[in-house]
Amino acid sequence: MEAKRVVVKVGTSTLTYESGKLNLRRIETLCKVLSDLQNSGKQVILVSSGAIGVGVGKLGLPERPQSTSQKQAVAAVGQCELMFIYDKLFGEFNHTVAQVLLTRDVMINDHSKQNVVNTFQELLAMGIIPVVNENDTVAIDELVGSNFGDNDTLSAIVADIAEADALIILTDIDGLYDSDPRKNPEAKRIPEVRYIDERIREMAGGTGSNRGTGGMSTKISAAVVAMEAGVDCYVVDGSDPKVLYDLFDGKKIGTCFRAR
Repeated sequence: MEAKRVVVKVGTSTLTYESGKLNLRRIETLCKVLSDLQNSGKQVILVSSGAIGVGVGKLGLPERPQSTSQKQAVAAVGQCELMFIYDKLFGEFNHTVAQVLLTRDVMINDHSKQNVVNTFQELLAMGIIPVVNENDTVAIDELVGSNFGDNDTLSAIVADIAEADALIILTDIDGLYDSDPRKNPEAKRIPEVRYIDERIREMAGGTGSNRGTGGMSTKISAAVVAMEAGVDCYVVDGSDPKVLYDLFDGKKIGTCFRAR
């Protein structure tokens, strides 16, 4: 894969254990790989879910809260913890991170959107890795299940406005299958998709894990945004972040949604 500027999106189910607590070995590997890619001359933007999941773990809650106000409070705690971890781990590999929290109203207003574009350009020019999340503390779009999804569509919008060459979504399944591989052992992975129609959407099925709000259907929504923006979108298994090396080495993994 030839890509100079890349957006990598990582979901809650990839970042955390079933308990909601951070999978530190995996997140450390992710930060190491992204730092290495940055060292090689790539420009990396990380779109990270996990604020609520991490907040649940830090507060010792038995499950994700149900009310929007509780989710916002837990996200406020979790976002602080999440950025602390990213700052510490990326810092160990001599890279500086910047937190970018976005809301839908910012992205649809031309003036504020241009400010976001300018910020991304300056951060990347300075060699800083932006860490992006929807601002769950004040926005309810993701919390109530809007079509931002579990930051999937947000990551595609970021790839568009940052003029990225590729969007890579790390998730808990290694691409799009013609049927649910968790139920059907004969399910076949689809290596490349050039058009998204109802048949593809039906293959995507339902929602994700109990720690996140996304699923393959939100990956399809993100792929639509990315493809229309001229950005290739890759959906790959994020259980071992070293898979990013395979992708850049040209190995056929996951599913590539090819830009138009």
